Amino acid sequence: MPSLTSTKADEIALDLEQAIVAGDIAPGTVLRQEQLSARYGVSRTPIREALRRLAALGLVSFEPNRGVRLRTLSRDELREAFLVRAELESLATEVATPRFTEAGLAELEAAEERFARLTEELRSGATVTDRAALVTDWVRANHAFHDVIYAVAGLALVERLAKGARFSGSAVWAPEDTQELDDLYAANERQHGALIAAIRAGSAAGARSLAREHVLASGRLLERIIAQHWAHSA
Repeated sequence: MPSLTSTKADEIALDLEQAIVAGDIAPGTVLRQEQLSARYGVSRTPIREALRRLAALGLVSFEPNRGVRLRTLSRDELREAFLVRAELESLATEVATPRFTEAGLAELEAAEERFARLTEELRSGATVTDRAALVTDWVRANHAFHDVIYAVAGLALVERLAKGARFSGSAVWAPEDTQELDDLYAANERQHGALIAAIRAGSAAGARSLAREHVLASGRLLERIIAQHWAHSA
């Protein structure tokens, strides 16, 4: 039976991981144990354990005399992360497909409905101020959709490894709307719909193929957003 400290470390690690992948914590940020201890109302022991778990996922690095720093992925590392996710997520989707019940499909469709609403907001031309929070919600809604599939698959190790490769560096938003980005957002949403259709049809092989291409397409979308962000910041 896990100890209370271990359980708390799991909760803190999960909360920090979600904040990192959503971009709430900027790349390069130093995470200080004393501040995290105060934030979560715990001693430093579960904080240290949580940070070690994040380091094992490649999200943070321990630096001598400086603390724990949130990593910044290079473009090559970003591409590699999406390649890893594509293979693991497609496997989880294939395994999950025959295990889906009507209740599970209803949950997946509800998650997709929320993602679709947020995608439409992104494509409607929200202001930059609104867009920062909107993209964070959009990232989380996308993860929530895939989390339903992971839960049904029941592959704990695959899920943990795949989620460790979710790290995107930051949930940056495009400072300018372009037709290319608009098309990529729309394609991302359509891919979710195709995945649901394949799962509902019981096509495990089809769902696996669609999941793989969807993750790779998401990687291309993120690369274009980050490239536009960098160009705007230069």
